[in-house]
Amino acid sequence: MHHQNILFDLDGTLTDPRAGITRSIQYALGKMGIHEPDLSKLEHFIGPPLLEAFMQAYGFDETKARQALNFYRERFKVTGLYENEVFEGVIELLDVLQQQGRHLYIATSKPWEFAREIARHFDFSRHFKMIYGSEMDGTRTNKVELIRHLLDEEGLEPAQTLMIGDRKHDLIGARLNGLDCVAVGYGFGDRDELMGETPTWHFDTVAQLRSAFLLAL
Repeated sequence: MHHQNILFDLDGTLTDPRAGITRSIQYALGKMGIHEPDLSKLEHFIGPPLLEAFMQAYGFDETKARQALNFYRERFKVTGLYENEVFEGVIELLDVLQQQGRHLYIATSKPWEFAREIARHFDFSRHFKMIYGSEMDGTRTNKVELIRHLLDEEGLEPAQTLMIGDRKHDLIGARLNGLDCVAVGYGFGDRDELMGETPTWHFDTVAQLRSAFLLAL
């Protein structure tokens, strides 16, 4: 993994946002008249663009899905954003990559305003040259579009750029932009989902990922 530029997904790759996202989804569904007491049944919302996830999971049309998304954000921007934790070993991994002289970026379908606040609050924004995410109106929630935008804005060569993520959307976005990609098994995508996209590399733990970078140079 010789790549000079490393793109990280956020949710499920750098942090475990399980509590904040599922509780905020639960809140939004309650506002829509849907009672779901089991938060584990809402974990599939972690990773994909939420508008599409509401439509697929509950058959909402786009108008109703946007209403649910707005309810979600009511709670998430105040409380859910901070119900999060950095995965063990991630800060050490980022330190290693910086020491190796690599350029680090975040590419998340989460709105960039939320992503930058999470990175600031949990004290890892200092590791990244820039944090890219979607707009509040839904622009660039698609990982293919987001990664292309990042490459264009930063002037990065695909051959020198690696995407790391825990869901198929990250791997598809990388492949369609000509990037190598790493699938991580400690996030929210199961092995079948990840291996179905034939990632360049797969690592089950942060420690394995860190070791691979230590051996790369």
